Amino acid sequence: MTAQIIAACRSAVVPRGGAFSTLTLEMLGAPIVRAALSQAAIDPAQVDEVIVSNAIGGGGNPARLIALAAGLPEHVAGLSIDRQCAGGLDALLLAKAMVESGAADVVLAGGVESYSRRPQRLRTYPDGRPPEFYDQPPFAPWPTRDPDMADAANTLATTYGITREDQDDWAGQSHSRARLATSHSDEIVILQDQRTDPFTRNMTPALAARAKVVSGSITVANMAVAADAAAFCVVVSERMAKQVGVQGIALLGGATKGDKPELPGIAPLAAIEATFAKTGLSAKDITHAEVMEAFAVQAIACVRGAQLDPDYVNMGGGALARGHPIGASGTINAVRLYHDLRKSGGTGLATIAAAGGIATALALTA
Repeated sequence: MTAQIIAACRSAVVPRGGAFSTLTLEMLGAPIVRAALSQAAIDPAQVDEVIVSNAIGGGGNPARLIALAAGLPEHVAGLSIDRQCAGGLDALLLAKAMVESGAADVVLAGGVESYSRRPQRLRTYPDGRPPEFYDQPPFAPWPTRDPDMADAANTLATTYGITREDQDDWAGQSHSRARLATSHSDEIVILQDQRTDPFTRNMTPALAARAKVVSGSITVANMAVAADAAAFCVVVSERMAKQVGVQGIALLGGATKGDKPELPGIAPLAAIEATFAKTGLSAKDITHAEVMEAFAVQAIACVRGAQLDPDYVNMGGGALARGHPIGASGTINAVRLYHDLRKSGGTGLATIAAAGGIATALALTA
């Protein structure tokens, strides 16, 4: 028995401080849950579980908040996970495991992130010193192997010989593809009057050349902006798909793997290799790929390393043209992939890297 996605929705991706800046996690997530259930023709009473990826919220159990706010039955407990950027795909892998084991028939899996509403973090000390604000928590126990993400991206560029021009060209293509893409109205749920991803622009070479340098060859033009968004997929058993009369997109398999903490951007190669080994697929079988663009350099390195055809990667633009709502980004890639496969068939791959040198990959087929 293979789990299937029978509906997939997302909000627009809005840079922090924008139209979603007043929305709490449940205000972002609940409308997407309701829309996905409506698209799937699934009654809320049929939902067994909600799995939510969230990386920078205040903890607690955002999945429970979203489930209740969406009007799901109180018996839906909600499961929240944090694997940073990879969590949005991990939620789908967990849903697949639950369905295929017989533990559930209907699971809503996705991610929600509000950069705008994230709480401040304070580090406390036992010697009585006042608490100290910090932005990035540790992702490895060794400071020398736990770099700032932009610095890690620049090291990746140097290590693999990927120039700033290469990165700027990739960023320009991402924006261009997003601008040329047909309407995403089948996947975007309107919130706060946002019908499209507002960050997309005409990223010319001249504009990219003027961009502020963040670290070496990494600039604000070739790295994704922090953003707010939510995305959910309805994952069901074959029995449930037949019951509602929907031909779903099959979740063939996937994997989460760890690699070098100091080079997180290259970790998807291990996850892709493991996914191909589990599913029997190869790069030649992939007709659609959504490769995360937290930084242009990581997308370039992963596409080259996995020998994916660049023409089939991020065909409607990537995170450089949208933004990066950390815990939701993996599911957004899966939502994009789902709708492309529904339209044109084929076999798709979604992959994303995360801080600490981990990554997840997931294969879908129509």
